Amino acid sequence: MKSKHRETFKKIFKIPVQSGIIWKEIESMLKALGADISEGRGSRVRIVLNDIRAVFHRPHPKKETDKGAIVSMKRFLLEAGVNEDDL
Repeated sequence: MKSKHRETFKKIFKIPVQSGIIWKEIESMLKALGADISEGRGSRVRIVLNDIRAVFHRPHPKKETDKGAIVSMKRFLLEAGVNEDDL
């Protein structure tokens, strides 16, 4: 995993929750972790990582992900068994 992906991971797990993480950076990190990402209807994005499934909404018109989606992404990564030691 590249250092940029590690930085994105750290931003997601930062306390207090950080807003303004670019969605493309999150998708790139997920792909580096081996996630399968597919397009859903509208702005929906289906993600499968370690047999855990989730659906997120790609932010628009802005590129930045809001705090609520960051909290959900953190929960998804934990459920999928990914932690900082795996990086």
